Amino acid sequence: MTQTHLTILTGGSRGMGLAMAQQLLQAGHTLISIARTAHPALVASPGAQLEQWPLDLAQGAEAAARLHAWLTAQDPHRYASATLINNAGVIPRIAPLSQCSSDQDLAGLAQALRVGLEAPMQLTAAFLGATEGWDMPRKVLNISSGLGRRAMASQAAYCAAKAGMDHFTRCLALDEAAKPRGAKVCSLAPGVIDTGMQTQLRGADPAAFPDVQNFIQLQSTGTLASPEAAAARVLAWLARADFGDTPVADVRDA
Repeated sequence: MTQTHLTILTGGSRGMGLAMAQQLLQAGHTLISIARTAHPALVASPGAQLEQWPLDLAQGAEAAARLHAWLTAQDPHRYASATLINNAGVIPRIAPLSQCSSDQDLAGLAQALRVGLEAPMQLTAAFLGATEGWDMPRKVLNISSGLGRRAMASQAAYCAAKAGMDHFTRCLALDEAAKPRGAKVCSLAPGVIDTGMQTQLRGADPAAFPDVQNFIQLQSTGTLASPEAAAARVLAWLARADFGDTPVADVRDA
């Protein structure tokens, strides 16, 4: 039986997630891309396999249940490795928390935490539970952010989601290290990237977002990495022999 490397990726329809999906779709790889919408630009190369699951990760329990059922139905001998990449994230309205009390803003806060923290935990639980007996390398890569490690005004929900992701990864690393064939896990900050999130931050109201000029400067000085370059660096980190030795890391530490 010819084996393939299995990757489950969230947020694969835009930005760095789309770039990672495109780079993963090479011969010998199977990709499950989970995003709100399927992307027509995602096409598998010869010898690769692709499934796109249009799911709203604000309903993480549903996505996790589907993933668990799909993995449980698989023949693990088909796969040389299995990897989950939790990449999806949402920035709600950029403003101090005290100004986010409308029904719409409260829903936005809940969505940011559900997509950025709750869904990754649920998907990770489903992935690890369903593959517990698989005798192959298993990895969980959580895409974090420097804002999970550094506070920023008007970014309470996003910072909280990423800080929570970092810390649940630390806990997960302890769990998996105690098992004979535990998964390798890492919460990785990918650096500053020229994506739609950066556009959102640059376009924020300066009165509500004191750091807006810093994000404008990142673009004007050419500091932002392209999604393609950032994706390549993240996937190179994933392929490192020492992946998971440091549960919380930054690509700029390489």
